Amino acid sequence: MVEGGIQKADKSQFIECFRLSWTRPYILRLALSAGIGGLLFGYDTGVISGALLYIRDDFQSVQTNIPLQEAIVSMAVAGAIIGAALGGWINDSFGRKKSILVADVAFALGAVLMAVAPTPAMIILGRIFIGVGVGMASMTSPLYISEASPAQIRGALVGTNGLLITGGQFLAYCINLAFTKAPGTWRWMLGVAAVPAIVQFGLLWSLPESPRWLYRNGRKDEAREILKKIYLPEEVEQEEEALRLSIEGEIAEEGPIGSNSVFAKVKNAWSVPVVRKGLTAGMGCQIAQQFVGINTVMYYSPTIVQLAGYASNSTAMALALITSGLNTFGTLISMMFVDKYGRRRLMLISMAGLIAFLYALFAVFQVAAIRAPKVSQLETARFVNGTCPSYLTAPSASKWSCMDCLAAAPNCGFCADQGNSLSPGACLIDEPTSKGSCKGEHRQWYTLGCPSNVGWLALICLAGYIITYSPGMGTVPWIINSEIYPLRHRGICGGMAAMANWTSNLLVSQTFLSLTEALGSSWTFFLFASISLLGLFFISAFVPETKGLSFEEVEDKLKNNGWLVWNHKDSDDKRKNVDKPQAVSP
Repeated sequence: MVEGGIQKADKSQFIECFRLSWTRPYILRLALSAGIGGLLFGYDTGVISGALLYIRDDFQSVQTNIPLQEAIVSMAVAGAIIGAALGGWINDSFGRKKSILVADVAFALGAVLMAVAPTPAMIILGRIFIGVGVGMASMTSPLYISEASPAQIRGALVGTNGLLITGGQFLAYCINLAFTKAPGTWRWMLGVAAVPAIVQFGLLWSLPESPRWLYRNGRKDEAREILKKIYLPEEVEQEEEALRLSIEGEIAEEGPIGSNSVFAKVKNAWSVPVVRKGLTAGMGCQIAQQFVGINTVMYYSPTIVQLAGYASNSTAMALALITSGLNTFGTLISMMFVDKYGRRRLMLISMAGLIAFLYALFAVFQVAAIRAPKVSQLETARFVNGTCPSYLTAPSASKWSCMDCLAAAPNCGFCADQGNSLSPGACLIDEPTSKGSCKGEHRQWYTLGCPSNVGWLALICLAGYIITYSPGMGTVPWIINSEIYPLRHRGICGGMAAMANWTSNLLVSQTFLSLTEALGSSWTFFLFASISLLGLFFISAFVPETKGLSFEEVEDKLKNNGWLVWNHKDSDDKRKNVDKPQAVSP
């Protein structure tokens, strides 16, 4: 039930969701149609990681300019910050459905601009439009699904949004691989992104507005008709009465939605102690989600694979596809267990695993750097006109390894030995002529990472990182943010939480390549692991459990307890009561 008492939570809501997909398919149709917004989010995250490899090859200015590469990736995140801010206002003023429709238009326009872009500047402009659409959809889709879902399967249905995010990433990697040999490679990869936006735009015309938003805005008859499609006949009257009492109380306290400016709504939200606690928990989860470094892994996964010692673009994308598949699998695990074991517990387990795998990645990349093959003066001398200038003038050139070569300025690359890539190779300037000469002798050309015999360990750690992330920190923060705010503040609070997510995403994605250049790959992962320790403490201390609770019970829980979850007197009792089977309507 959207309103009312604690629902049955003694078994997985995923199973209940599967059952209701047969008995009441309208609910699943609604969730999947709205969840295409998650697919758009995931597709953008995945597609740019592969497209960037080929954009670098087509534009020499991108190949040699790390900040420009970061800008191409992160400008979508900057657009998402704008989209999230707009989304909060549009959600409250015009409804959830219209917000998603506007997002679809922005996404399709951005995809077309990127597909025809003659310069990196137009790619960046298209990325901004894509970001606006993704930012709006990322906060609105789970909100819309949550408000139109029965509470006993709400977590599983909101989880479908997370599943479609990871499914979108997997689809993007598949499409990246499909177009590696096609003329225009990256243009097709980026242009295809318009298709899901157009599909969702068409599907949404046949779907209703959120019943809670309609009721709050005086459109009670429309809301009642939607409730009849979501609930069994004997449940509708009870649901409508609970909805009426809840919203009338909210209107009496705050006034109708849309009566204040955006800035007034933000101020009002932070002035209410219950909402302030919810915002702290919700925004904190979103920030922690980004500072574990996940979107650098997704945006740059083929690049990370190359850092681990796999030089080929197509090999890097194929291996990145495996990690994306694991991400999708992990999200299925979340859908099956998030309402059985709880949101908070999944996040804590997820964070602990992420920290372990990040420190493991640090260790593996450290070993890889120590074991990097040496630079041979004899091998380098074979390429007379292509030798790296820094190598020629370095007083300690005889001690150089591949890592020293890649760190040299101007940009230099490592041409591996033809017979054994771990044997000493040549250090050459990174330009098309040198690269062509190296590959002409059937050697591997390295510019991001060095040949390594522990690269497979890095891939195992990367896979472990992904499958640990997706069931917990991947989907649960969005579920928490769809449940933890009172209706009167839900749109604006969801917008603020999404802005926190995208601002953190921007900071991390805009600095990742620069960090790997300044600190090295290993110490970059060490930094993410150390920040994640702070995230683990925050979730443990400030994020309450919302499993199986109605929106009103979540609000009461925040109202009647202090800031620290450790001191919540009713936390364990409430969770025990939730876990006990209780009677529900058949």
